[in-house]
Amino acid sequence: MQRVGTVIAALAGIIIGQLAATQTAAQERTTLNLVTAGDQNMVDYVKDYLGPMFEKDHTGVTVKAIGTGPGDAGSQKIYEKLEAEKNNTRWDIDIAVIHQKAAGEMVTKGLLARYVPDVPTAKLVTSEAAKRALGADVDGYVMPMFNSQTAIAYNTEMVKAPPSNYAELETWVQQNPKKFGYNGIKGGMSGVSFVVGWVYANTPDAQRLINGPYDPESKKAWDQALARLATFNKNVVLTPGNAGTLDMLSRGEIAMGPVWVDMFYTWQADGKIPPTVKLKLIGPGMPGQPMYYVVPAKAANTKLAKEFIGLATSPEPAGSSPSSCRRLCWGPFESQDTSSPRRQRKESRKHRRCLWTADRRSAKQRRRTRLERKRALSQLRPKNRNQNDPERLGHVSSDFGISAGSISWGSVDLLGAI
Repeated sequence: MQRVGTVIAALAGIIIGQLAATQTAAQERTTLNLVTAGDQNMVDYVKDYLGPMFEKDHTGVTVKAIGTGPGDAGSQKIYEKLEAEKNNTRWDIDIAVIHQKAAGEMVTKGLLARYVPDVPTAKLVTSEAAKRALGADVDGYVMPMFNSQTAIAYNTEMVKAPPSNYAELETWVQQNPKKFGYNGIKGGMSGVSFVVGWVYANTPDAQRLINGPYDPESKKAWDQALARLATFNKNVVLTPGNAGTLDMLSRGEIAMGPVWVDMFYTWQADGKIPPTVKLKLIGPGMPGQPMYYVVPAKAANTKLAKEFIGLATSPEPAGSSPSSCRRLCWGPFESQDTSSPRRQRKESRKHRRCLWTADRRSAKQRRRTRLERKRALSQLRPKNRNQNDPERLGHVSSDFGISAGSISWGSVDLLGAI
């Protein structure tokens, strides 16, 4: 009996030791929360590539990525979350990826940490946008992820001689009503970019607007430009969003429209856009904007956040992984030769198969995406917001300022033009 008791005691000791070890390991596990504005490819980049790479070198760390949606609205949700938590000791978000417009406001409100000097890759940054965002001083608070670009996509079977500038586009639309489509200024940033380019093209000093410094007196010339845009819009199709423009292009419902370059190549690589659709950047240009890695001022895992951003902005993931960047269509890369009839037939068959499959899957995917985004945003929704607080949504000044190739819409009502 004594031997049996000894064995039982030994087994109990082993089990207790294993439980204690399991509890310790569980306690040592850390979740690094990254929240990103932008389209789904931003989340996929972290989930499928950066996250696993970081976890491999950081035992016990799990990287969790949540998307808040495209456009400035996605960055606004992140702003609201941080603003609602500003009195807490520690905040839920460790890393955020935000648009240029939101950066200055967040720095001014004290919501971001000045972490860049502690990141080894900071010495590689050369962009002026890393120091100033729409006139706001963000030096030390942001690391650029990339600078986005839009262009005009056109179907070569429907448009034999694509316009080279906004004036030629205006004439083409008059001659081909309802064959040009875009998503306005509330349906995604490709529409915003198109409208800003329109203002560039229809005001006296486009280079001053593009390069700055911003002159408030220049707004006087915008009324005429926006009135002309309202007339232009009578002959266009307003699409339901960035993806909506691409979808209508793929089906031949429109012949031209502004698109994100990376989204365009992603769709084309997946067979959703036929090879007959090409890109052209019309004069005087269509602005994009950078997206930044930022660290909230009271992030729970600041040290890990800095290490993650250091990895994300290092040469290996940022420039030496063509397979990942090619899959996400963050180029530029040499395009495949589609000039031969054999290649064009192959690409056309692929496109038709994709459209047939998309018709069957799109409704289900849209429902799944809505549910996933709803669950994710419910975690970010600020609690106990004062509905009467004018700053609860991140009050923006009333200046409708354009400078340095980007735009700050402020509170000007452009619904009449859009």
